Amino acid sequence: MPNLRLFTGTATPDLARDIAKAVGTELGHAIVKRFADGEIQIEIQENVRGSDVYVIQSTCPPANEHYMELFIMIDALKRASAARITAVIPYYGYARQDRKVAPRAPISAKCVADLLTAAGANRVLCVDLHAAQIQGFFNCPVDHLFGIPSLARAWREMYGQGDEFVCVSPDAGGVERTRAFAKRIESPIAIIDKRRTGPNEAKALHLIGEVRGKTAIILDDMIDTAGTLTQAVDSLITNGAKKVIAVATHPVFSGPAIQRITDSQLEQVVVTDTIPLSEDARKCSKIHVITIAPVVAEAIKRIHGNESVSSLFI
Repeated sequence: MPNLRLFTGTATPDLARDIAKAVGTELGHAIVKRFADGEIQIEIQENVRGSDVYVIQSTCPPANEHYMELFIMIDALKRASAARITAVIPYYGYARQDRKVAPRAPISAKCVADLLTAAGANRVLCVDLHAAQIQGFFNCPVDHLFGIPSLARAWREMYGQGDEFVCVSPDAGGVERTRAFAKRIESPIAIIDKRRTGPNEAKALHLIGEVRGKTAIILDDMIDTAGTLTQAVDSLITNGAKKVIAVATHPVFSGPAIQRITDSQLEQVVVTDTIPLSEDARKCSKIHVITIAPVVAEAIKRIHGNESVSSLFI
């Protein structure tokens, strides 16, 4: 593809290589290093003048480091006269801070959106934003891809479909996502009523729907500390679920997440590669990873060719 260039930071090099391979090109040459005091230095090692450039960088932990890499790389490409710069952010950090939840609190997701456009991003491509309204925080086009179609295809290949399964939303906010997955595997849905008491703290209260004798599939956009997830598992087992499997797009897996998953009654956790797994996560036999690279690559090709990306949502 003429004038198409792909670059990546240090957050998700394996995913970036897979995306580049699926696009049919190679990653551009860029050097990302640190000065002695920790400041980030980036050098673009090839001509990008007049090019359509895509910078692939998940803003997974450490989010601040990865965001700074992204900002500086975008700035370097802008000053190198790239014609258009698209920030490809498979996991958009700070997305959970999308509204004021207390007096004098920031809306950090909006702040990051402003920083991206100020750095020089002309377009943003994300996967499963924690809140869909974050698209409106940008003053540039945003292509919001979904992990559900890829996860549902993988599920049908591994387990099949039908009403022997029940798709479970771990909270009221995830019902739309759960319904989309359930439609693809032709199963009913259930909802867990959850009340959040603080950051990374939640308490599952009661179940709405029937799970007895079925394989319950918990759907979420991310798994962070796995506290919500493991409470949901206990609730489903108590209500008669035969077994419980979790499906999520972003494997954040911070703090005690892996230990909680290991100790829980979860049969399996299916996630995508928007965030690279830690060493402990790779050792956990319950975690199964599918790649999101083909979907992101197809979106990049269509954006570059000025074609519609809406069919990727089906």
